Amino acid sequence: MQPRPIPRLRPFAALIAAATVLTLAPALAPPAVAAPRRAAAAAAPRELGRFGHWIAAVHGGGRDMMCYAFTRADGQDPATGTGPVLSVTDRPTGRDQVAVSGGPAYPKGVGAMLQVGSAAIDLYTSGHDAFARNGHQAVVAFQRGATAVLRPPGRGAHPMTFSLVGFTDAHAAMTKACAHR
Repeated sequence: MQPRPIPRLRPFAALIAAATVLTLAPALAPPAVAAPRRAAAAAAPRELGRFGHWIAAVHGGGRDMMCYAFTRADGQDPATGTGPVLSVTDRPTGRDQVAVSGGPAYPKGVGAMLQVGSAAIDLYTSGHDAFARNGHQAVVAFQRGATAVLRPPGRGAHPMTFSLVGFTDAHAAMTKACAHR
């Protein structure tokens, strides 16, 4: 049985960048500019908190609320909106959807591996994104591990390391926020 593909997360990466920018926009803008931005920010992602190297946030509301936690590859600032992103998402259609977005372009039909301690998480790829076939397995490994290393296929591809410091608390915050669905 083939796993059901997770929708492309390129817009998701934009949501992550918007979450960090829009949460700071009202505080940084002059009062005349802040009022219109507050209305836009109400519909934008809302940060739940920063936990070690992870940020937890929610987007939307009610039954359509999406909760997620993310971090960027080591050496990247989570708030800048650049660099590959490792994320875990709870949507109305599924929990613990794990993805790496913004990575290298993957050759068609090739998989990738995410190593967390002794656990090897199998990923399938699409374009610049890679998705865990078993998100629950990945989350359990993340809770026990210190780093996750993505080893992209292909000659000359460089491994990407993601810190798991703060993951457990970020995952708990996003799970709590979406518990009412």
